[in-house]
Amino acid sequence: MKFGNGVFPLGAQTGANSMVPTLISIVLMIAIFYFGIIRPNKKKEKEAIKMMDNLAVGDVIQTIGGIIGKIVQVKADVIIIETTGMKTRLEMSKWAVKTVLKEAHRKAPKEDKEETKDTEEEKEEE
Repeated sequence: MKFGNGVFPLGAQTGANSMVPTLISIVLMIAIFYFGIIRPNKKKEKEAIKMMDNLAVGDVIQTIGGIIGKIVQVKADVIIIETTGMKTRLEMSKWAVKTVLKEAHRKAPKEDKEETKDTEEEKEEE
């Protein structure tokens, strides 16, 4: 059986042109892995690190093991939480915190204070 010009089947190309579709598909697969898997994981990791850095006394947290408790002491890499009505205290690593269920009352950052001063000045001018 002869196809096309008799030497190669129809649509087949020779040389560097046959590499282009292969390279495009490889680049496309890498892009899909990056934007579909790697980038979202990095974003989640940054959010987890931010959450661990912002843990404070009084926060109500849930651990990866399902334990719910209130933070009573924060150290460098360790927190101590208090659970149940009997005030049982547990010491655990910060990385074991899954979510912060309720944040403690915190003072507003300096930026917020400056913004409130600006709005107060504007109200006084009116």
